[in-house]
Amino acid sequence: MSKFGNYIQEAYDELLHKVSWPTWEELQQTTIIVLIALGLVTAVVFGMDLVGENVLKAIYSVLGK
Repeated sequence: MSKFGNYIQEAYDELLHKVSWPTWEELQQTTIIVLIALGLVTAVVFGMDLVGENVLKAIYSVLGK
């Protein structure tokens, strides 16, 4: 049990004294960047889905199904 308690104490100490936490402004900027990237990736996947759907519809109409 001593090893576990020591681990918790060291982790707590590291989080308080050794980790450099971002400022509120940095956190807002990186959040905006992540949301923009998420929107772009979503748009690309949605476009690929539409193209794939239309290609398959064209193939099925040619094959007569």
